[in-house]
Amino acid sequence: MPERGGFSKAQDVRMSQLLAGSPKNWGRWGPDDEVGSLNFLTQAEVLRGVRAVRQGKVVTCGELIGNPKGDPMFPGRKPTVREMVQDKNDYVTGKATPLPGGVEYADDKITMFLQGSTQIDALGHVWYDDHVWNGYPAAEATAGGMKKTSILPIAERGIVGRGVLLDMAAHFGKFALEKGDTFGLEDMLACAERQGVTIEKHDILCLRIGFLQLLYVQGPEVFYKDFNEPGLTYSTEVVDWFHEMEIPCLATDTISNEIDIDPELGVQIPLHCALMRNLGIIFNEICNFEALAKDCHEDGQWDFLFTAAPLKVREATGAPLNVMVVK
Repeated sequence: MPERGGFSKAQDVRMSQLLAGSPKNWGRWGPDDEVGSLNFLTQAEVLRGVRAVRQGKVVTCGELIGNPKGDPMFPGRKPTVREMVQDKNDYVTGKATPLPGGVEYADDKITMFLQGSTQIDALGHVWYDDHVWNGYPAAEATAGGMKKTSILPIAERGIVGRGVLLDMAAHFGKFALEKGDTFGLEDMLACAERQGVTIEKHDILCLRIGFLQLLYVQGPEVFYKDFNEPGLTYSTEVVDWFHEMEIPCLATDTISNEIDIDPELGVQIPLHCALMRNLGIIFNEICNFEALAKDCHEDGQWDFLFTAAPLKVREATGAPLNVMVVK
């Protein structure tokens, strides 16, 4: 059995054991920090992102909410429900009356998981050993909301910088990676070299996996059976690279931004712990990079200005958004 980071699948590995000695950014920006590696995105980094704008193209990368074919989401979460509260029929039936002047209007509402579509994780979303990002107690996430490291500080700051897309599915000659497919640091660097793009310090790293698009090809019954998303796997090399490159944000078109259960370690979402909890890297999940990837393959430009800002939801563990890139 091959090993990663000194542990084999046969061992009962706890996250604290696996990540003992793993780098941390706790305290790097002071004891009260709640935005983590977004601190790397200074005004100079925003301008570096702006310099990647060379064509004036705008591409949005949010998933459709309320897709009639189904919204991709982690098993156990309920689909988003949109409901009309008022429409033309209410005026026809006399349930509603026009406003003074004769104006009529429609209104609707949605009920959804805040992480049930394209979204950003709050830094307090995941923890182990009873502590979240920057050493805050996990107990702060009680009494109806997150008192520290919620999505709000990230939403108020926003995420703007140079983004780079790596089409990992195309790198492996596939439309989409499938359940259990994995890749590591060498694969990402080889993909960047093949695409002719250089990943620079403080870049926002975007990975196209393609897996969620299989929901619309296979249907939900096949797609969710034995669910184990493909993606990046944990290794000390991966963690060290993210740390040394000071990557502020990892964005993917999967639900977990990593393979859900590591096939060699048997642990679930170790990169959430190593990168988000320990390094403060922001996780942007469930993007839709199909249109962006198609455009990048056509014009050969894989870097761009990346912009994102989740909704300002008080004490929330995450919030939806529509990622927008400018090339």
